Amino acid sequence: MAAVGNLPMLLLRRKIDKRNLKLRQRNLALQRARPPGTEPGGGRGSGPPGTEPGRGRGSGPPGTEPGAGADPYRQVPRRKRIWAARNKVEMIDELFSSGAFEDTSFASLSDLVSENTLKGITDMGFTHMTEIQHKSIKPLLEGRDILAAAKTGSGKTLAFLIPAIELIYKLRFMPRNGTGVLILSPTRELAMQTYGVLKELMTHHVHTYGLIMGGSNRSAEAQKLAKGINIIVATPGRLLDHMQNTPEFMFKNLQCLVIDEADRILEVGFEEEMKQIIKLLPKRRQTMLFSATQTRKVEDLAKISLKKEPLYVGVDDNKETATVDGLEQGYVVCPSEKRFLLLFTFLKKNRKKKVMVFFSSCMSVKYHYELLNYIDLPVMAIHGKQKQTKRTTTFFQFCNADSGILLCTDVAARGLDIPEVDWIVQYDPPDDPKEYIHRVGRTARGINGRGHALLILRPEELGFLRYLKQARVPLSEFEFSWSKISDIQSQLEKLIEKNYFLHKSAQEAYKAYIRAYDSHSLKQIYNINNLDLPKVSLSFGFKVPPFVDLNVNSSQGRRLQKRGGGGGFGYQKSKNVHKSKIFKHINKKKSDSRQFSR
Repeated sequence: MAAVGNLPMLLLRRKIDKRNLKLRQRNLALQRARPPGTEPGGGRGSGPPGTEPGRGRGSGPPGTEPGAGADPYRQVPRRKRIWAARNKVEMIDELFSSGAFEDTSFASLSDLVSENTLKGITDMGFTHMTEIQHKSIKPLLEGRDILAAAKTGSGKTLAFLIPAIELIYKLRFMPRNGTGVLILSPTRELAMQTYGVLKELMTHHVHTYGLIMGGSNRSAEAQKLAKGINIIVATPGRLLDHMQNTPEFMFKNLQCLVIDEADRILEVGFEEEMKQIIKLLPKRRQTMLFSATQTRKVEDLAKISLKKEPLYVGVDDNKETATVDGLEQGYVVCPSEKRFLLLFTFLKKNRKKKVMVFFSSCMSVKYHYELLNYIDLPVMAIHGKQKQTKRTTTFFQFCNADSGILLCTDVAARGLDIPEVDWIVQYDPPDDPKEYIHRVGRTARGINGRGHALLILRPEELGFLRYLKQARVPLSEFEFSWSKISDIQSQLEKLIEKNYFLHKSAQEAYKAYIRAYDSHSLKQIYNINNLDLPKVSLSFGFKVPPFVDLNVNSSQGRRLQKRGGGGGFGYQKSKNVHKSKIFKHINKKKSDSRQFSR
């Protein structure tokens, strides 16, 4: 993986040589275009017209000592002149290689990209490339394999869509040729969003394109595949299903595989599907692997999917922070019993803004959605237990809204480009710094994007800040006036006690919160034995904590495996059930208790 982890020295040397050659050619052209007698220094005899006489070889300006303005090439030894010239070239080369003098407009790609694609880009309102686009598009157009890492909101989608479309265009793919490009996304929402961008870019093209994902009509998808779809955006599970069970699906002519949010695809349990998909695909193809974070699993996926020497593009490797510059982020220390009161006060104050609130489980989202709407604070919700039509409708409704509150699980934490989100609130803490970075990546997106992020921590969880600091995430403590908090605790308890449906929903949410907390990988920070359950239950509206059928010690040192696009934490029954001092074991009927759905 040495070639993947670092830019190969051979490629770097070629790049420097290429820049040097371009620089010399440009300087030569400038010298040829310069009129006689206007060389730097004005020649050996005299300066250009209008300058003082005596600026040549023998004397300096008037009033100076003889020889003060003498020819520098006569005064400096030849060896030093050569050293200075080399340093100058290297400095200019460094500036060029950093992109300081390069044209980053999409118009500069006119020789490489078709007019139809450029029209689509113009129609979308884009004029200049972001850093990841500038560094990726040209190598991809040359047919290189790429492993790219960039912050969320940096423009990765266009970086892989433009070369993919150009490949199909140049090969003149027709429906009878089958599928030429596959784009894999971890969640249905991200797949829909990528498909939406693809649709806009393809406005002036004639090639076919389609969306294949779980929750959609499978037979309708099979019919479209039989007719021939040149570019497919898909989720891994449904794609593998069609590859194995739809005979009319022709992918033997595949030219390009794009894996978007590669780390997320592996996190949500698609590792086995990805391996099977890669085995079934043709070996002679171009592969693009894009991700916001680089993990060991991503490196393993790169080994089996990319060619031997892919190009590594990391636009954020040397930056001081792992989050975007326009993001103001901070945390609030809140005791367990006041968490809901803090959330309610904050949302009430910011109800005219666009806010996303992250929870650790589907049941928590469901309960808080029902509760807040019941007490006249309108909110929307997205989680993995909803039907796909509901998730899709809510997603686009929130995207198109000028203001609103969206409660969600981590299903919405990856890749989704939701316009102008003002606040990201992490009500339940993320499992690790990478998850934090992806959550806050929903705001301050694009060039000059602005946004705010709030992390709510219990006093016992402050150790998480140390991990964020190591991950280059700058956080400051936000001041919160506890005297102005909405004290609705007694009303909340009465409501939960009297309303049967809210009571049941609160019970499920409380149990899901405890299970999610137990499944955290950072056990030294999120220790379930340190939870004060009576105080935790108060934030759900209970005077007495409900019993939770969970063995605390069964999951120590390991994390329950996520599955599908739900974004919550699944509950898996253990064969060896030990009674706990904190939790009472309750035998449950056999039922589907998954928090996740694909």
